[in-house]
Amino acid sequence: MNELTGAPGRSTSEVFVLDDVDRAIITELQADGRMSYADLSPKVGLSQAAVRQRVNRLLERGVMQVVAVTDPLSLGLATQAMVGITVSGDVRTVTAAVSECREAEYVLITTGRYDVLAEVICEDNDALLDLVNDRIQGIEGVVSTEVFSILKVEKMTFARGTG
Repeated sequence: MNELTGAPGRSTSEVFVLDDVDRAIITELQADGRMSYADLSPKVGLSQAAVRQRVNRLLERGVMQVVAVTDPLSLGLATQAMVGITVSGDVRTVTAAVSECREAEYVLITTGRYDVLAEVICEDNDALLDLVNDRIQGIEGVVSTEVFSILKVEKMTFARGTG
């Protein structure tokens, strides 16, 4: 299992070397994850069967995932924020607990001012206050939090990580 994504496949400690065709497949699927093998094959210069094998190998090894990306606003989730968390003790215990919060989209162990950064998406400011004040600050080991409200998402891309 890929420890980072939870996808079936290899551990994040194992490296999978991508060739130019793998990168081309990933790039095309990042633009349109629903692209058929028939449409993908001429774009990357392989037969449909070869593309299917390549895509399946990339999925099985946890190199990529094909997922549905939602628009939080259309789901009634109008408040996005980054939460900087200072920890005393084992940072992994805190990140595991924060990761259990359904509002947490990303939870990162970091260096610098904060030990943990979490991107959260909530219905409104009251829900954000409840999350931070009642749940995150109640986690054993959390010393302090600082909330950075996201006013506007200027750029969000999923085209990354192909080297």
